[in-house]
Amino acid sequence: MIGIKGARGVGKTTLVLQHIKETFTNIDDTLWVSLDNLWFKTHDVDELVEYLYVRGIRIIFFDEVHKCKNWAEQLKNFYDEYPDLKIVYTGSSMLEIDNSKVDLARRQILYTLSSMSFREYLEYVGELSIPAISIEQLLSNHIEIAMDVSTKTKVMHHFDDYINHGCYPFFKEAGLDFHQQLAATVNLVIESDMVAVTDVTYATVEKTKKLLSIIASNVPFVPNVAKLCAALETTRDSCLRMLYALERANILSLLTRELKSYKHLVSPEKVYLNNTNLMESLASKSEIGNKRETFFMNQVEQVASIQSAPKGDFLVSGKYLFEVGGADKTFLQIKDIPDSYLAVDDTEIGHGNRVPLWMFGLLY
Repeated sequence: MIGIKGARGVGKTTLVLQHIKETFTNIDDTLWVSLDNLWFKTHDVDELVEYLYVRGIRIIFFDEVHKCKNWAEQLKNFYDEYPDLKIVYTGSSMLEIDNSKVDLARRQILYTLSSMSFREYLEYVGELSIPAISIEQLLSNHIEIAMDVSTKTKVMHHFDDYINHGCYPFFKEAGLDFHQQLAATVNLVIESDMVAVTDVTYATVEKTKKLLSIIASNVPFVPNVAKLCAALETTRDSCLRMLYALERANILSLLTRELKSYKHLVSPEKVYLNNTNLMESLASKSEIGNKRETFFMNQVEQVASIQSAPKGDFLVSGKYLFEVGGADKTFLQIKDIPDSYLAVDDTEIGHGNRVPLWMFGLLY
């Protein structure tokens, strides 16, 4: 069994349908089905699986599993009752699979499909195909890598486009309506996915929308949890749960002093929108410094732990200290600190410990 979770709009359904078309000579040898189909209002999933199995179908693709109330238990039962049945399922990035009452860990391989990195965007638009690099490779060899990339493409031009609309592959078909569609997608996550996954009330949904509105108008948001609780008329624990739910939904990114744990909810030092495309769609103002920090955090947190630090903007992997800024940024705030670097915007090729900001989009 294979599980694929990720945010709405990152391409989970398209990925699965493309795989089916490329893999099966006869597509009637399998079935892709979305569990939010109206058919399931009057039928059970196990009824469908039994019907397909006795007719020789041995591979089934389930989309939107979080729309099925007891999805984890049913998948476990299918795995145990049909030993030669192969299952692939996709679901919301909010799925707390590790915390499920049903043990799926030994029965599956779980993947997360993230939003597109800048590296993936360059390949998606047919501009450039390059392998992902590690943070260590980037920091030790960024000049040579940047020189190679800059000779093959107008990297700063494409970086500007990526910041505006490059995180989600549906920008191609959405065109000028992209930001409107992305805002509608966020609303759907809160109204539909959050309700399905966390079983929250209508009142909590409305409070979550209000919370997001407050944050989007002040990103990056330095939270005063007491004031937030008063504005939302809720408790501290409820407020933190809403913040962390929005992070699991890939709508927010929470920067904390200590490593995050969804079992122990700590107050974040800063709250960012998850990526710069969301800033363009939701934020009432998009200050350039905020965009830079949002891009850095979005790209780096896919491959490494990231925390706030007493000095500098971000501590990565518990070792590397980064200050993010424009081309004229200096080391004044982090001077004499070992393993400290500048991530600088408006720079095609860096030098020394000054690394171009766009290069952190090559990490995955």
